[in-house]
Amino acid sequence: MAAIGNGQEMPLPLSAQRRRNLPAGAALSWLGAGWRDLWRNPGPSLLYGLAVFAVSAAIVWGLFRLGLDYILFPALAGFMVMGPLLAIGLYQKSRAIEQGEPVSLSRMIFVKAASGGQVWYTGAILSLLMLVWMRAAVIIYALFFGLRPFPGLHEVAAMLFGTPIGWAMLLVGTVVGGLFAAFSFAISAFAIPMLLDERVDAFTAMGTSISMVWRNLPVMIAWGAIVLALFLVSVATGLLGLIVVFPLLGHATWHSYRALR
Repeated sequence: MAAIGNGQEMPLPLSAQRRRNLPAGAALSWLGAGWRDLWRNPGPSLLYGLAVFAVSAAIVWGLFRLGLDYILFPALAGFMVMGPLLAIGLYQKSRAIEQGEPVSLSRMIFVKAASGGQVWYTGAILSLLMLVWMRAAVIIYALFFGLRPFPGLHEVAAMLFGTPIGWAMLLVGTVVGGLFAAFSFAISAFAIPMLLDERVDAFTAMGTSISMVWRNLPVMIAWGAIVLALFLVSVATGLLGLIVVFPLLGHATWHSYRALR
């Protein structure tokens, strides 16, 4: 707050209100708070994580069954886009703990957001963004390898890492994928928690999320790195790690929102 001539205080500009100047290490405190929420009445959180694992495993199985394994990697990246929406029940649990309310799996599944249907409108936008990314990944593959059929996961490593064209595609794909990831992270990092907690519309929530991320870059870069690292750990365990990692990140995301909002 800033003083004005008549002795009253003038509110800080909105841009200043959204800048918390938190150190990058604050991201670890969010993770710690998420860990505590996870193990406070852990049953609902672990069942939530188990459900996310089951759905994810079914999707991966379906991709192989339908011969769509060539979109497996873009689909895994797309999971990062949809994750904030899928975690809304975990935000609900952390909010309930914060407010001293009872926690139950049914309340985590049947969430009543303050913004009403705006949550699902935001989810539709995130779904569209994921589909655009998956289509972009297929186009990038076609630009470098033409209409050559996808060789299968057992041969793709040699094709990508053993040829100059493969390295070029990896470079372009990483840059394009990074842009998609940065944008989706910025619009969704705080939008879904905000829609749960406040009566705002989808575009206000997404715009505010972008502003909060941009004005707190050091800690948000650290947080994004933690999220990516834990997601890669989950992938390395055949997605089994999602049973614990997903609820952990969901609860921690709520605390990141509360810290910066």
